[in-house]
Amino acid sequence: MIPFSVLDLSPITMGGDAGRSLHNSLDLAQHAERWGYRRYWLAEHHSMPGIASAATSVVICHVASGTSTIRVGAGGIMLPNHSPLVIAEQFGTLESLFPGRIDLGLGRAPGSDQATARALRRNLASDPEEFPQDVMELLRYFAPADGEQRVMAVPGVGLKVPLWILGSSLFGAQVAAALGLPFAFASHFAPAMMMQAIEIYRSRFRPSAQLDRPYVMLGFNIFAADTDAQAQFLATSMKQAFVNLRSGRPTQLPPPMDGYEKQLPPAATAMLADVLASSAIGSPDTVRKSLAAFIERTKPDELMLTSQIFEHAARLRSYEIAADVQKTLP
Repeated sequence: MIPFSVLDLSPITMGGDAGRSLHNSLDLAQHAERWGYRRYWLAEHHSMPGIASAATSVVICHVASGTSTIRVGAGGIMLPNHSPLVIAEQFGTLESLFPGRIDLGLGRAPGSDQATARALRRNLASDPEEFPQDVMELLRYFAPADGEQRVMAVPGVGLKVPLWILGSSLFGAQVAAALGLPFAFASHFAPAMMMQAIEIYRSRFRPSAQLDRPYVMLGFNIFAADTDAQAQFLATSMKQAFVNLRSGRPTQLPPPMDGYEKQLPPAATAMLADVLASSAIGSPDTVRKSLAAFIERTKPDELMLTSQIFEHAARLRSYEIAADVQKTLP
């Protein structure tokens, strides 16, 4: 049975606030743990009115503190925003607090616009093209002390924090393959290069101390409800949010809207069709068929499900349906 995991952006809904979103994230993680999900990841985004997980390592600690078995991690930390040493110390601390439960997914995108990136770093001197070197530096901080290391991550040194490479293009696939690390592809919002990235990663993979064979996790949107019509209605919240984001006016997650797509221009409708190509929207039977077809086509080692639904109870129900469907898949 292919493992299912959860990607949570800790959405801030219209009329809500970050405190409520973070409380809901912990509640979802506790349910996901009971339903058998393997891991629970949170993503780093900045200056986004609809996302509460900017201080990602802090939110990971919040979620890990309220759960006991599910793996908790970053999907991901945007490494160009940080020094590798700081990330090694943060995740070394998390691994020390919650041994054997912490994952560290790494991306090279800023997770923000240029003005926000400058505010984060004070300058834009860091180069995303140096991402592979930054990953290797981070790996060294987690390696056992060699007696000659002048700079050490404490906590961090000698701890086995699994690193993952995230990507939405071919670059991440190449880095993950060269370093022998597991690869998570963002097919839930950028599916265009998914199949090519999977092929490059698997064909070029070099075994490492962490991993002896390729391991691919794919992002997948789930909007599951008791009926197809209800699920289609719930999915309009994410559709509105994505159109707003692509239009340069990011918002909190809006409530669902009847007939939303009918009022969209053709270009926006086409954009949503591309973005949601890796999605299941519908009743349990519809979701099962969509998941089975996606798994047959891509043959992933794991799926990372995300469900951007306005009402928390409906979001829980979506993940519960997906967990039930998982047991019926071939």
